[in-house]
Amino acid sequence: CQPVPKPESRVEVCDLNPCPPRWKVTPAGPCSSSCGLGLALQLVTCVQILHGQEVLQEEHLCPVAEKPLTSVPCVIRTCSYEWSFSEWSECSTSCGNGIQTRQDFCLSSLTHKPVNPLFCRHFPKAVVVRGCSAGPCPEQEGTESPGAELQPVTAATLLTTAAAATQHRHKELYVPLAAGPPEQTKPSGGEEDMAKRSFLCVCGNLFLNASGIINMTGVESRDCTVAIGRPLREEISVTILESSLNCTAGEVLLFSGRMMWRTGCRKLPLSLINSRTNTLIVKQRVVLPGNGVILQYSSRIAAKKYYQECDQQLFGPQGEIVNPVQLPEERQEVVCRTFITVAPRQRISIRALNADLGPEGNQTYFNYILVRDVSTMKTVVFHGKQPFLWQSTGSQAEIEFHE
Repeated sequence: CQPVPKPESRVEVCDLNPCPPRWKVTPAGPCSSSCGLGLALQLVTCVQILHGQEVLQEEHLCPVAEKPLTSVPCVIRTCSYEWSFSEWSECSTSCGNGIQTRQDFCLSSLTHKPVNPLFCRHFPKAVVVRGCSAGPCPEQEGTESPGAELQPVTAATLLTTAAAATQHRHKELYVPLAAGPPEQTKPSGGEEDMAKRSFLCVCGNLFLNASGIINMTGVESRDCTVAIGRPLREEISVTILESSLNCTAGEVLLFSGRMMWRTGCRKLPLSLINSRTNTLIVKQRVVLPGNGVILQYSSRIAAKKYYQECDQQLFGPQGEIVNPVQLPEERQEVVCRTFITVAPRQRISIRALNADLGPEGNQTYFNYILVRDVSTMKTVVFHGKQPFLWQSTGSQAEIEFHE
């Protein structure tokens, strides 16, 4: 290019579109426990680069589905604990059948002193109540009363009873919204009681249809909670058709999901609430009898994908979870999750039948199962090969399988 005159060097200012807001995570702080499982808090903020400077933004501007956890599990060293028990008490009766009880303590194997029972929650615990017999009572000598023996109540019995009750309740999940005032004819006797029970049984139920109407007016309980569930690829929208809530008296309606939390009382009729995910819990608190709301809900394919291909959704009352999940092209680098939602009046138990997360002495802790109690947002981490039993405080749980 030497024969050609060289142009002067020029610098032009360019203004590209600003980068979208993103999540910023500060390094985690100290572990909350000196041994065993603890939590380390980390600050998660939404920031955006503007004119070369990092500017703090409101959280809703960042992708909610990608928000990192504000607390991460941490383990400094392994703790060792075990259950210990007091002596059995005297039989509760002087004759006939009674019960004996004993207290349980969680002991540290290092200090042999009682510690918080939460440290022993993963270890199997022996029974603390048992039957006893103090001999026949004077008036019962020579005779045996049928059914006098103590019958053990097992967890399987309770689960079977709960499942039967759930199946019965699901027959009357939906309360129809009448198009106009009812005719003056009234049902008689048992029919009127049946209609009243059908009207009031909406609280504590899980609705799984694609659409429907939920009438929460006139319920007897102060707090009435319902849940709506759909497949993972869908999202739920709710419209309040009618509301008779008394805001001055403190009556309120609360909507909660994995990506949203909203309360309201005034200007509720015809307002639209979007869950942005496949589950939504609606809780109504009333003070004055007869008040409440009537909801209409529907579902559709979600506008944004908020789940991984290996994620799964369970709605109960029971199921089996197997991990790892076979993915296309054998990709296993993502964290697979299982979401569990049951009726609001029910609770969740997760039992590991078989767990192999590597050797117990593995100090890297890359392989673990994280269980989150959605109602309290508390997480528990399980390592190694020890089977475990976990129980929820609410009706929703999430499981993450790492590595």
